[in-house]
Amino acid sequence: MQRGTFQWMKSINKTIVLNKIRMSGPISRAQIAKETNLTPPTVSSIVKELLHEHFVVESQQGQSSGGRKPTMLVLNHQGFYVLGVDVGPVKIRTVLTDLNGNVLFSHSSYLPAYVTNKSLLDLLKTEISNMLKNAADSTGKLLGIGIGMHGVVDHKHGSSLFAPSLNLRNIPIKEELEHYFQVTVRVENDARAMALGETWFVSDQNDSGTVVTVNVGNGIGAGIVVDGKLLHGEHNLAGEIGHMSIDLGGSKCTCGNFGCLQTLASGMAIKERAMKELTMGKESYINEIVDGDLDRIEARTVYQAACHGDSLSIDLLTNTGIYLGIGITNLIHLLNPNKIIISGGISNAKDFLLPSIKETVAARALTVQAKNTEIVASRLGEYSAAIGSVVLILSDMFSAELVEC
Repeated sequence: MQRGTFQWMKSINKTIVLNKIRMSGPISRAQIAKETNLTPPTVSSIVKELLHEHFVVESQQGQSSGGRKPTMLVLNHQGFYVLGVDVGPVKIRTVLTDLNGNVLFSHSSYLPAYVTNKSLLDLLKTEISNMLKNAADSTGKLLGIGIGMHGVVDHKHGSSLFAPSLNLRNIPIKEELEHYFQVTVRVENDARAMALGETWFVSDQNDSGTVVTVNVGNGIGAGIVVDGKLLHGEHNLAGEIGHMSIDLGGSKCTCGNFGCLQTLASGMAIKERAMKELTMGKESYINEIVDGDLDRIEARTVYQAACHGDSLSIDLLTNTGIYLGIGITNLIHLLNPNKIIISGGISNAKDFLLPSIKETVAARALTVQAKNTEIVASRLGEYSAAIGSVVLILSDMFSAELVEC
């Protein structure tokens, strides 16, 4: 589907009808009119167009209330697909989903040790092209590409302003990929993409209040959703909690400052502390996993050892939870959210992290209510940012406010 596909959907009422079918289908035309306060003729006209464009299909007949049985409508979720990409500090993860966010294909690959703006864009083109080969039998049905990029992102212009772990600046992602693939491309910070995914696919989209999704991987960031809308801040810096200073005398961070939260609680920090402990001669099951080659240690290795009851690994993860708990307590005092979701690769170790996170918050938060802030692990898994990036495209289709008709 070529760029400009969404021009036909500029009618907000059409978007409302489509979203109502997505959320409530199977649903009749009459019920859509009743629940949206649109007139029956307006609904019938819009549904006719949606059927013609194959976004909606007719399903079984519904229950009669005295006349003929109404024909029910459902979203043609398998007739179109969306591609989502997570560009992390270490890996690129790509998913192809249907309109319900069901993952049809997924792939991950490591980034080279050194990349430039051009080489990263070329790699993105290759990864996306390879993924699109999986949908070769559905040519013309791609709605768009969503990109979740780590670091500071200008979401309006679709560019990466600063990717600290890659030491790259001003990457014209949207411009380059739209020109190459000729489809709509949306770009967002990876933690915000995760937050969108949690809101869209896991939580109730009608929830009000503030929900913060904390992405803990090789870096740390947060996506903040307030009353269903992403918070970006004046210069797109909202949520960069990984660069919150925790220890002024701490290690140097990729951003250039010292003692940032991500130098203490990220996957990279776990790896570095594990290597340091083993270099000092500590006994650990980690040695068996890596056959004595400390360069092979990753945060995942520490988690694997902890699952085998390794005391050193359990202590490392517990201490990581304490550091995260300090950062999250600061978040609670600043934003007072309804819920905090721990996402990213490190969330796999939730059984070891969540108890110490919650204990730290309970010990440090100011009020009883703050101490009991809901803190949970994400259910979207390691592809959560890529799945959330899909929502960047879906929200163009389905999000709108009512226009009286």
